[in-house]
Amino acid sequence: MPDRGRVRRVTLRDIADQVGVTPSAVSMALADHPRIGADTRKAIQKAARELGYVPSSAARALRNQRAGTIALIVPTTATHVFGHSYFMHVLEGASSVANERDVQLLVSTNPDNEHGLAAYERVMRSHSADGAILTSAAIDDPTVERLIDSGLPVVMIGNFPYLSSAVTVGVDDRRASGAITDHLITAHGRTRLLHISGPLDHQTGIDRRDGFLDAVTRHGLEEDALIVEGDFGEESGVTAVQGLGDRKTAIDGVVAANDDMAFGVLRTLGVAGVAVPGDVSIAGFDDFGLARVTSPSLTTVRVPAQRLARLATERLFAIMAGVDGWQHHEESVQLVLRQSCGCQAPGMTTDEPAILNV
Repeated sequence: MPDRGRVRRVTLRDIADQVGVTPSAVSMALADHPRIGADTRKAIQKAARELGYVPSSAARALRNQRAGTIALIVPTTATHVFGHSYFMHVLEGASSVANERDVQLLVSTNPDNEHGLAAYERVMRSHSADGAILTSAAIDDPTVERLIDSGLPVVMIGNFPYLSSAVTVGVDDRRASGAITDHLITAHGRTRLLHISGPLDHQTGIDRRDGFLDAVTRHGLEEDALIVEGDFGEESGVTAVQGLGDRKTAIDGVVAANDDMAFGVLRTLGVAGVAVPGDVSIAGFDDFGLARVTSPSLTTVRVPAQRLARLATERLFAIMAGVDGWQHHEESVQLVLRQSCGCQAPGMTTDEPAILNV
């Protein structure tokens, strides 16, 4: 006899995979939404019957009422969220679109690092939002799929290659990281490079690391390249350089996965008497403000985080209205070449960096 307690509940994703549509399309079809064509709706309803799908009370509630609120889900602590510039740009972009539509924006975070489900559960169980924007989820976070399967309209900021059916907006972090690394090599002759990655349980950390590896491999410099994992915090940039010990004088280029870590490198090398950019060229990633006020100013990759959030929020409202649109959208980035790599002389104003589109 099979153990009925172990039978997995059929989800919207199961139906979507069988029919070849998105979970959001399944949700709308099961609610007889007019935006879903008759043939597709019949195919979805047939698959639901065959698979034995039973709609949850949460899904029914979401279909039958409107909360007048959308959620920004960030599965980390509020201290982390409000202490990093990236999230401030995302919050500004999302809230501006919500305000234009006279809709509330609920920011859902985790109370601490031990309660990883709180940010999701607060939205899924309370029916407090009509749709959600998700950013900065770890690649091994199983709750992401639960959120998508719940039938709640969701748009994700970032790259999620393991979730092909999800609606996502992001940038090509791998290509951008490769481009800034290429610049240090070709424009400044750097051959012994260090990369300080972001957390490697997040796709952003992986992609920016892999872009660095692509570049050093293209130039035959992989044997002298070093990689140290950081956490996007300034102190992890400090720790990465201090951990090199005497080897820090052997590196001549640093590519950090964000500007905070690049600044940590900059001040640590300064204390050690290593000249930037004379002895070492440094590049960061993001350009959210810090890069313009350091001394020397930071060369970096400009990521349009506020625009990404606006696009994600606008797409979310379209999904909620049943309007078709893109499933995966990619924005371009720019290389912003300042003093820390050697592109600007110290006497130049920091408001006049060279800009290269990637």
